[in-house]
Amino acid sequence: MKEDLFVSGRMNPNIDPYLNIWHWQIPVYLFLGGLAAGLLFFAALYTILGKEKEMPTTVKWATFLVPFILILGLLALFIDLKHKLYFWQLYTTIRLESPMGWGAWVLMIITPISMVWVASYLKELIPSWDWKFDFLNKFEKWVIANRKGVAWVMIFYSVILGIYTGILLSAFNARPLWNTSLLGPLFLVSGMSTATALIMWMTKNEAERKLMSRIDLLLIGIELFFIVHLFMGFLASSAVQINAAQLFLGGQFTVSFWVFVIILGLLFPAGLEVLEMRGVHIPIVIPVVLILFGGLMFRFIMVEAGQITRYLY
Repeated sequence: MKEDLFVSGRMNPNIDPYLNIWHWQIPVYLFLGGLAAGLLFFAALYTILGKEKEMPTTVKWATFLVPFILILGLLALFIDLKHKLYFWQLYTTIRLESPMGWGAWVLMIITPISMVWVASYLKELIPSWDWKFDFLNKFEKWVIANRKGVAWVMIFYSVILGIYTGILLSAFNARPLWNTSLLGPLFLVSGMSTATALIMWMTKNEAERKLMSRIDLLLIGIELFFIVHLFMGFLASSAVQINAAQLFLGGQFTVSFWVFVIILGLLFPAGLEVLEMRGVHIPIVIPVVLILFGGLMFRFIMVEAGQITRYLY
């Protein structure tokens, strides 16, 4: 009789089920939050630099989308909530160590700021616009007179919002793929890249488009640098983080990550932008759509893959 000694069956496939609690709403929210943060950042930056006339779409017209983007993101977040009637308790339960608490307050602050910013340019878009109430007209004049001060506040909170979209994941230490401090800067740069792409699509100013294209190439380079170092850090770390990296290096997310995010979302549009800068006519919609698609896929893959990774026990 042959005897087999089973010390553990823990490593058998599917012996440990995993709980997938974050669905499409969270990556959509992270994508929209990063996009809004990038748009507000560049609008504030070029206002502070005094480049409003040279960068009209960046400073003015692209920001008209931001309140709607933030509202859609918040709607996706609200749909994800299990107990929707109690969302307000995020604002009454103050916990300084809670990333979600910080995020809730940042969104509460930056959403009305974006609306005020847009409202200050509304008469330039619609010359016949009238606020009806005298106190609103006075407030509009105050905002216009103090735009640079508002821009400083906006650039501060836009950076926090962009970083927060990554910190929301990295705060979950129990998930090895998310347990890295690089996610905050990586998501910030990715959000800025999607914002530059959207501005390139909207602007009719050739000089503005070329400048945003150069900025986007720089951001794509930084994003690739962060991604490379993300995997280098995982592969030089503990077994569980090596296993997390292997999901993208031969595992089940290899094709989707390298094709949709790295090649189609970063390298290919970067190549098209370089060709455009060298005089080859490329329809701007192609790199723009690819960058936006790549940014969205990046968040879907990171959220899905992170929920699969776990610490062994």
